Amino acid sequence: MADKPIKPAKDTPAGFFDFVKEHEARQVDLKFCDIFGSWQHCTYPIEEVAEGVFDDGFGFDGSSIRGWQAINESDMLAVPDPSTARLDPFFATPTISVIADIVDPITKQPYSKDPRNVARKGLAYLQQTGLADTCYIGPEPEFFVFDDIRYESTQRGGMYEIDSSEAAWNTGRSEPGGNLGHKVDYKAGYFPVSPSDTMHDLRSEMVAEMQKVGIVVEAHHHEVGTAGQCEIDMKFTDLLAMADQFLWFKYIIKNVAKRYGKTVTFMPKPVFEDNGSGMHTHISLWNGDKPLMAGDGYAGLSEFGLHAIGGILKHGRALIALSNPTANSYHRLVPGFEAPVTLAMSRRNRSASCRIPMYSPSPKAKRVEFRCPDPSACGYLSFTALMMAMIDGVQNKIDPGEPLDRDIYDMTPEELAQTNVAPKSLSEALESLREDHAFLTAGDVFTEDLIKTFIDYKYENELDPIRLRPHPFEFDLYYNC
Repeated sequence: MADKPIKPAKDTPAGFFDFVKEHEARQVDLKFCDIFGSWQHCTYPIEEVAEGVFDDGFGFDGSSIRGWQAINESDMLAVPDPSTARLDPFFATPTISVIADIVDPITKQPYSKDPRNVARKGLAYLQQTGLADTCYIGPEPEFFVFDDIRYESTQRGGMYEIDSSEAAWNTGRSEPGGNLGHKVDYKAGYFPVSPSDTMHDLRSEMVAEMQKVGIVVEAHHHEVGTAGQCEIDMKFTDLLAMADQFLWFKYIIKNVAKRYGKTVTFMPKPVFEDNGSGMHTHISLWNGDKPLMAGDGYAGLSEFGLHAIGGILKHGRALIALSNPTANSYHRLVPGFEAPVTLAMSRRNRSASCRIPMYSPSPKAKRVEFRCPDPSACGYLSFTALMMAMIDGVQNKIDPGEPLDRDIYDMTPEELAQTNVAPKSLSEALESLREDHAFLTAGDVFTEDLIKTFIDYKYENELDPIRLRPHPFEFDLYYNC
């Protein structure tokens, strides 16, 4: 592996092949994303890759990808984007990874269910509106690092068991070499030094690998949860680049953990009675070098910025179907447990869904932080949907309402009943998306087919199977009824 950051290939096929020669690569790994945010890949010997593939693409079976094609129209093309080429850090054989866009083989049109295409269309629509030309995204994905994970769901039973050498529940166990203590207590993992923070070197190696593929990392640290909860913060960049980076981010973190004999999950709520993993998403709109969010209004926001937040709050319940797209997400989004479930804006208040950070007075730093999302989301869809809600807010001058600058835990039940809150379940979020998605289909950015496919798949493959299974805790509650 190289000891310094790898410069990305030029945007042209010729530049791509120069990059291949520079690194003496023997293979090209083609990667693309399904609508649920998972990378797929296929690898080709370099001798099989000619310049024509950057126009003609590689054929593959679209019916084998979740939520994509029917078997009678399965043929699809994956067209590599040469600007995304990077030296892959995890293959023994020198291999260049490149991200592909998906194209219909007959019409040669970009595929409407390709999330990367949705992000491209969203950015084109932003520019067409004349409101702004750039959308910057800065997500903060959290994750857990475990030593061991076992789970099973069959007719005869269901179980899961997590193990972590730094978890609070292991203070009394025997360990090789003796139990040295320094376990991270529940909800006490924010910023401890070693030896309590056992993950520093692991995170540092993750950061080093990210830097090699061009990701700019601002910081890394232990997070609040016990059992190895961590956060690595990427510097903000434009929406499409960040959505690409988010997939590299997950890929690198999981594979570096595997090198250490550990396992990583981006599951929002894997540990009972402790903090879940969120992905607070910072977003701002710009015109050239001009930041559009800053002004002399509340929290230093412009009228543009306030209306953009109004759009997020108006469509927040639908947005959450895409930013928190798993049934497990709603074990984190629970009122009264420090989760940002109140759909309101506030400066500094982390219990509001839309927080305006006040760290810097610079207009360039003015942004909104949408705190509901979690890292199970597909970045292409979640980031683009958030931007589309802001566009709708600005176009329709949507009032964000009064700020929520007080502690919501001091509010009475009557006061809380008057606030707009996040959905309490995935089904509730999906129904919100079903009823409120015209702001997403503006400019044909999201298609009706994509939204319907997303909702139907979630019901048929996740919610219905969960409904059919007894939960292990139900045996505690009801076995002797």
